[in-house]
Amino acid sequence: MSSQINRLLDIMARLRDPQTGCPWDIKQDFASVVPYTIEEAYELADAIDDGNLDDIRDELGDLLFQVVFYAQLGKEQQAFDFEQVAQSIADKLVRRHPHVFAEQNVEEADLANQWDAIKQAERAAKGLAEGTSILANIPAGMEPLLKADKIQKRCAKVGFDWPELEPVVDKIHEEIDEVLQEVNAKQVNQQLIEEEVGDLLFAVVNLARHLKVDPQAALRIANRKFEQRFRAVEHLLGSQGKSLQNSSLHEMEAAWQQVKNTSS
Repeated sequence: MSSQINRLLDIMARLRDPQTGCPWDIKQDFASVVPYTIEEAYELADAIDDGNLDDIRDELGDLLFQVVFYAQLGKEQQAFDFEQVAQSIADKLVRRHPHVFAEQNVEEADLANQWDAIKQAERAAKGLAEGTSILANIPAGMEPLLKADKIQKRCAKVGFDWPELEPVVDKIHEEIDEVLQEVNAKQVNQQLIEEEVGDLLFAVVNLARHLKVDPQAALRIANRKFEQRFRAVEHLLGSQGKSLQNSSLHEMEAAWQQVKNTSS
């Protein structure tokens, strides 16, 4: 391994040293580190969206540290170490790309089917039961937007999908109507409203999929755009001697439209 990889592994071992390590790092276990791993993945996504290569490098380092942390925990339990983690993914990549490493001729259109078949064979070799459902083995804890997209793609593989865009859009309108129907019911049921909003979000993910748009990336862009514009509204109102707290909705909306027209 490179000197810097070894250096990083040594730093991690020192951080976890029961006698001289960092109290916070010593307390961590696999489960407690997971939220930080997810956070670092999102920070990397933000850096990639920004296009700043220095930030991307730094965030990749933060994400690599997460892998090193888990590897150290595995080493302490005599289960695996960093070298075995690297070997595992290297072996898997070679195994799942026979068209590259075994020089098998596979049409590009068949690559996804080949990948799935190899994954199924791997699970069988481990003695893991392969669910009969087309939706089997989708992680329960997967981020909801990503999971909705994955569920829909699985169903589309067996033809359970609209071939045109129009019914996809119609379904969104239908779901909006059903949300409003629950909102305007004589006896409002918050659980039913939640379910209908969920159906609406699922339908919007379906629209994104049909348009070949990553719903997570699209929402990140929307969040960032809103944040930038809202900060600009704060600044604009401040330049007029006002604050959000003492501005009316009409004044804030006017400022929003001014910022929106300027930014577009």
